[in-house]
Amino acid sequence: MRYTEIKSCYIGPEISPEQFIAEHFFLYLAKGTIEGYDGISKYHLKAGEYCIVRKNHLARYHKQKQDGEFEKVVVIFDTEFLKNFAVKHKTIAQNSTNEASFVHIEKSDLVPNFILSLMPYYNDGGEIDDTFSSIKREELLLILLKENPELTDILFDFAPPEKIDLEAYMNRNYKFNISMERFAYLTGRSISGFKRDFASIFSDTPSRWLIQRRLQESYFLIEKKGKKPSDIYLDLGFEDLSHFSFAFKKKYGIAPSAILQR
Repeated sequence: MRYTEIKSCYIGPEISPEQFIAEHFFLYLAKGTIEGYDGISKYHLKAGEYCIVRKNHLARYHKQKQDGEFEKVVVIFDTEFLKNFAVKHKTIAQNSTNEASFVHIEKSDLVPNFILSLMPYYNDGGEIDDTFSSIKREELLLILLKENPELTDILFDFAPPEKIDLEAYMNRNYKFNISMERFAYLTGRSISGFKRDFASIFSDTPSRWLIQRRLQESYFLIEKKGKKPSDIYLDLGFEDLSHFSFAFKKKYGIAPSAILQR
């Protein structure tokens, strides 16, 4: 298979680039490598490999170019599409025990051949005409379910997240930069219930606790692991380096870069 023939493209409705995954999507990596993280485990994807990234999960990834290039194919399986597919194909989900954000799919000849079949439908913007979008998404989903029937229980579970252990969840996912509303939803709570339970457990507001927890981790990484502030601030949930440095100095009375020089 000649990967040079494959261009990056998206099929399906637009999705937000935030770390909260609002809809399931299929990710095929044509060139480069990806390292993904979901708060528990790290996942590695190489050229020619593919996976499902799960709805209602937290995830982020770092990409590495191959010979100066990085190319992927992303197919969005949004809820409306999946519900229509379930009715048409009489698909019913059972309870799934798989909680991973990145669901590995075993390689087969059908998927690479499907990727190549997309080539005639590309436009110059790396998109596929809406006329063919749903048809090609349905074709891919049929292939995936044939090769991986366990995906049925993941993709066709339309229930909202259940109420879970808030303390354990926050201690596992404090590095993700998402809104309080997202955290509330993912832990099975209304925003008011989330704030109330959070105060009861942590004796603090979510926003203050998140900053302090991230700063504690940053101090450890810089002092004990010798990490550079510029290498860790994004992974700890800070939006920019200046905000991180200001908050760090306010808490510890010293700039993060100065710790490395001691």
